[in-house]
Amino acid sequence: MYRKACSFLLVLILTTVSAHAQDNIIPAPVSVQKTSAKFVLDGSVDMYVVTPDPQVRQIAQQFSGVLKERGYDVDVVSGQPATRAITLSLNASRDAELGDEGYTLTVDQNQVTLAANRPAGLFNALQTLRQLIPAGKGSGTAEIPGCTIRDYPRFKWRGLMLDVSRHFFTKEEVKQFIDVMAQYKFNTFHWHLTDDNGWRIEIKSLPKLTEVGAWRVERHGPFNSRPDPKPGEPATYGGFYTHEDIREVVQYAAERNITIVPEVDVPGHSMAALAAYPELSTRKEPKFVNPGTAFAEWYGDGKFKMLVENTLNPADEKVYDFLEKVFSEVASLFPGPFIHVGGDEAYHGFWEEDPSCQALMKKHKLKDGHELQSYFMKRVAKIIQKQGKKMIGWDEILEGGLPKGTAVMSWRGMEGGIAAAKLGHEVVMSPTTYAYIDYTQGDHSLEIPIYADLSLKKAYEFEPLPEGIDPKFILGGQANLWTEHIPTLRHAFYMTYPRAFATAESVWSPSSKKNWDNFVNRVLHHFDRFDAESLNISRAVYDPVVRAKMEDGKLVVTLSCELPGTDIHYTLDRTFPDAFTPKYTGPITIPDAPVTLKVVSVRDGKTVGRMISLTREELVKRAGR
Repeated sequence: MYRKACSFLLVLILTTVSAHAQDNIIPAPVSVQKTSAKFVLDGSVDMYVVTPDPQVRQIAQQFSGVLKERGYDVDVVSGQPATRAITLSLNASRDAELGDEGYTLTVDQNQVTLAANRPAGLFNALQTLRQLIPAGKGSGTAEIPGCTIRDYPRFKWRGLMLDVSRHFFTKEEVKQFIDVMAQYKFNTFHWHLTDDNGWRIEIKSLPKLTEVGAWRVERHGPFNSRPDPKPGEPATYGGFYTHEDIREVVQYAAERNITIVPEVDVPGHSMAALAAYPELSTRKEPKFVNPGTAFAEWYGDGKFKMLVENTLNPADEKVYDFLEKVFSEVASLFPGPFIHVGGDEAYHGFWEEDPSCQALMKKHKLKDGHELQSYFMKRVAKIIQKQGKKMIGWDEILEGGLPKGTAVMSWRGMEGGIAAAKLGHEVVMSPTTYAYIDYTQGDHSLEIPIYADLSLKKAYEFEPLPEGIDPKFILGGQANLWTEHIPTLRHAFYMTYPRAFATAESVWSPSSKKNWDNFVNRVLHHFDRFDAESLNISRAVYDPVVRAKMEDGKLVVTLSCELPGTDIHYTLDRTFPDAFTPKYTGPITIPDAPVTLKVVSVRDGKTVGRMISLTREELVKRAGR
């Protein structure tokens, strides 16, 4: 009786878990038709590669390895499929709607059938199948729910950016970051390899870039508040990737349908390069790799002044010789079509004071620093084009004239991308408003507060295609993870997910499928998947949103939660709130006394998320913002 009860319970659990799996796929497929069938994945099932294509077989072997790690003994075999099998095949005739990355996936009682035009499509199909299988370590048996899925991406550029300059991430950590993004059908990894705080790519013809530029003195505490290096202090923090490391990561990404776009940020953000080769600046003064000290004054509206020169000299021919060497080696390592050249936040003040820059401007009739930067970027574009690559840069490269054949990554809102598209240039949308996932994502009392916020709901509002713009110029979109406040890979995952889910859906799924309530409930399911893989993920979407204001001399607080179906409970008497303390039903007037507001979210009678605790003094400050 006990064994029968356990068997019945196991079947019930498997059925319950699998019954809703088709409803929890991220990003949402184009079409899902559910059936009552169930395919039992167990030791008798093998994976058949019907098409004799080595890339397809490699993809199948990779997925077989994932299944075996999770307890499912599935081998890859050739020949005619058995009665119960998983089969992978390339379409005999091209299905135009599916394109290169789309697929069909059918699950019935006897077969799991995956088909696509290209191996990339089969890879994406397997990522969907992965989400249909219960997360975590299995017991050797699982049920896959019956369905027919037809799916293909909305945009061809679906990206995430990782900044490895502010904090260095090892080769293995970068591969882990790539592995997770591939599971959610991202296909572009933007690798921010150089900045003021570290040069991370070996350039064999310029060894000092990594001998000097890859290392800085170790400092702790927030960026922009750290002390300068002391005389003679050793530079011990940092690291870089050798050519061999780069090739290994490129191959690893390619096996997961991801193209890497390397970024070497010029002419600004070049302090690490100038620490190695100070003669490439206008003042030619000795530099150090910046450890997080403040070296700029920011005035708002994007205006700023650099207190230390971090910009290459556009009037020095040696700079272009330097860049020839850099970009020729970069191009040899990365087979993708694009090289990102930065171009953002280049301070022109030192150029305006330099006689050689002024002479160059006069010679070429350049009226200001923007046109001088345009001159520089056009020369860089020629260097990159000579390597058989296309240049892409942040939207500042529009200023003063855009080099022909250059793509634009629009970060200061959508306007730069719109302007570039109207000029006939390819565009990747990556606006701070929706795509900067280093921004604070929860209450400032709980998170690391920085200068801006981005909630999951706001990230989900991202629409890469502006109204009235020809879609052929919008390559797609991406989210960016700058790492000034992100010292570890675990925290990188916390900041990336679940907001990257929102980006993934914005660039993969049809716009008609966008539905916040549906999406956020799917996200909750993926919290469990991340837990099963011991990956960090933010649950800030559970947390209450606390707003305060003064009304007629009284302090009034309103509470809300972005997660549908969530109640908020609170206390003002220093006790801890739960499902049985007062429920929030409307604005709360805070007594004029030394009270502390404590707030929690409650779903299905259980406390979820984190408790927020704010004193009256803190609420008054919040009301004054």
